[in-house]
Amino acid sequence: MKVSIDMGATTSGTPAALDLEELLATRLLVQGNSGSGKSHLLRRLIEQSAQWVQQAIIDPEGDFVTLAEAFGHVVVEAADHTEPALQRIAGRVRQHRVSVVLNLEGLDTEMQMRAAAAFLGGLFDAERDSWYPMLVVVDEAQLFAPAAAGEVSDEARKVSLGAMTNLMCRGRKRGLAGIIATQRLAKLAKNVAAEASNFLMGRTFLDIDMARAADLLGMERRQAEAFRDLERGHFIALGPALSRRPLPIRIGDVQTHGRTGSPKLMPLPETPVEDARDLILQPGEPDPPARPVVVRRPPPPPPPSTTDILMQLVQARPAAMAAAAEEEPAEDQGPVLDEILRQVLADPEASFRSVAVLYQDFLVRCRIHNLRGKPLDLPAFRRRLATVRAGVDAQAGDSPDWEKATACAAELAEDLQGVFLLLARAAMDRAPCPSDAEIARACGSRSTGRARRLLAYMEQRNLVVSRNDRMGRRIIALPALGWETAPGDPNASDEPPSDEGGDLFAVA
Repeated sequence: MKVSIDMGATTSGTPAALDLEELLATRLLVQGNSGSGKSHLLRRLIEQSAQWVQQAIIDPEGDFVTLAEAFGHVVVEAADHTEPALQRIAGRVRQHRVSVVLNLEGLDTEMQMRAAAAFLGGLFDAERDSWYPMLVVVDEAQLFAPAAAGEVSDEARKVSLGAMTNLMCRGRKRGLAGIIATQRLAKLAKNVAAEASNFLMGRTFLDIDMARAADLLGMERRQAEAFRDLERGHFIALGPALSRRPLPIRIGDVQTHGRTGSPKLMPLPETPVEDARDLILQPGEPDPPARPVVVRRPPPPPPPSTTDILMQLVQARPAAMAAAAEEEPAEDQGPVLDEILRQVLADPEASFRSVAVLYQDFLVRCRIHNLRGKPLDLPAFRRRLATVRAGVDAQAGDSPDWEKATACAAELAEDLQGVFLLLARAAMDRAPCPSDAEIARACGSRSTGRARRLLAYMEQRNLVVSRNDRMGRRIIALPALGWETAPGDPNASDEPPSDEGGDLFAVA
């Protein structure tokens, strides 16, 4: 059954229909300067399609929370949740087919990018059984997929841009249809904008944006001037879900409205000048008595982080132990450190916690064990953690072969080191190739899809070579080491046997 929704009217007065099923397959880009009516257009689209398809709105300004009362959307306040929590919420949103508004209001730009990336990642990594059709509307998309680096950290920009790229480039197979709106095409990453096949272009004034909009619509450069003359709420539509040729349309009315609305002119209050002067210049509370001049000291440094406090606790030792600590650095106490790391990883949720949280737990346990010497710094902790997660015992860890593997891993990005060492351990022992579930756990995730994507990424960069035997079992070779795993089932369960039927790394 073909489902079309009414977006308004064309210039000839005929209804402007949008094919919803075609939109799910081809995505939509909306562009227009501030005040052109982008939010009004998105609201019209959301309201008209609410009864037909599940929706998720990434809302940086809190304008769309008013949809909750009229259409039953659940408002998720991003400021009240951590990034892992937002990722879990997104998974449950897909599982239970609930329409939501992710309200990012109140967060600074970098925190908005991180929260949106976590939520989009949860939608993208949902299990295959939850891949129902879903509209994902991202307002002010240039914030989350910027064309150039800004004032935010490179890490925040990387994760946000990666999430937006996944949504627009690979989301269709998972039922996700991206609808992105931006004020300026020049500020939006080209690889994100290029994946849309449907366009609604509104009023635009800058030459670079008009030229790019004309290119996307297949118009001649001399026709680009038409974008300057568009009225508020008027757009030029093109795409398989809208029109095969550029079509001017006027967006229809909406049932709900944003909390802010458009500014309205109001007459100034008729206050006499003398009264206005008294209102502005009226004396306030009496000034406090003059204080003696004192020399201002510089403000105290900010309080140390939890990690710094724990580091200070570990380093706090009686003077009598200082000499012994110098003779026996903590990093030389390999077996003790490995045992402490195993205790840290014994927690069922440890594999899915961030390295920073595990490091804090590790420092506390080092103090409990009265470990002498300077504790491991964070980079050294990451390396040893990856080795322990890979299942390498102390004897194998001291072998020249494993030192070669760790040297190769040290040259990789941090999120690849644990997976590389897991594969290296299996190849060194000629053990079966780890399953997708084991690889996901090594990178701190429950998603086997993420494990497969990570392997594909590593293979594209010639870090690994994957092939299957005649029985469909996976074999992975590591060219840098000249090693190869034995055949293994990629779909095998990651549940070690237990007398009580439990699982050390069970998924909640």
